Amino acid sequence: MKTRYVDLHLHSTCSDGFFSPEEVVGLAESAGLVTIALADHDNIDGISRAMQAGILSGVEILAGVELSSQWHKYTDMHLLGYGFDYQDPYLIRALTEFQEFRATRNRQIVELVNLKLLDEKRQPIDPDAVQRLAGGTIGRPHIALALRQAGLVRNNDEAFSHYLVPCNVLKRYFPADEAINLIHGSGGIVVLAHPPYVTRDRHKLELLVAELVDLGLDGIEAYNNGSGLEDTDWLIKLARKHDLVVSGGSDFHGDSGSMIEVGKGVRGIRVPYSCVGEIKGALKRLHQKS
Repeated sequence: MKTRYVDLHLHSTCSDGFFSPEEVVGLAESAGLVTIALADHDNIDGISRAMQAGILSGVEILAGVELSSQWHKYTDMHLLGYGFDYQDPYLIRALTEFQEFRATRNRQIVELVNLKLLDEKRQPIDPDAVQRLAGGTIGRPHIALALRQAGLVRNNDEAFSHYLVPCNVLKRYFPADEAINLIHGSGGIVVLAHPPYVTRDRHKLELLVAELVDLGLDGIEAYNNGSGLEDTDWLIKLARKHDLVVSGGSDFHGDSGSMIEVGKGVRGIRVPYSCVGEIKGALKRLHQKS
């Protein structure tokens, strides 16, 4: 029997991706995927568009979002929401306020980068050009691309190390308990995204996951770009220990030069359809409980 694959962590121009929601669905269809989740950063604007494209292409679409969160010393910890009501007014209001802050932050980063360029007696980048590259919400990858296209840096690493990191403006985060309650309140489940990017210390990660489980965490993204085969196996065992869902995705943004494709992450990781079954099972249990 042919293995069916999915990708439950994709980004579009509605956050910091380079392809529209419809284009992302098209790429998923071309890759032979049966199910995807558009999980834009703190943004659910692309879900209905992806759903419509999914109907036409035959690709199943799960509602998804990636929330920027923090818990004690763990800042910029990402939590993935799945299967929620993306028309829930409370969720829309909370994310709209967050997006307004995000847009202001990224404009401030462009201004700081340009001040640094002027100090170096170099030509500033055009904020309108950055907006055109984004085609939607501006993210730091779009600013990096503008710097590359202007010939000011050779690659993304140089863009971040020389400009985007020193010119960074602090992000706003959802406290983890608020993020989990927000998704649960709109009928969804919550999965810890790419755990190795939170901490590579397994003992610390075990302690963190236990705390998040007490807050209502529903799953772990075991298939992720930060994990090799051994790491993935370990994360699956950690999920089973706490009776959590196992999920996974490529974290595709579509920036040029990236090794990541829709349906295939770093090292060619692929996500089995069984993850979708686990998510649907958790959603059914959540709805029965409520």
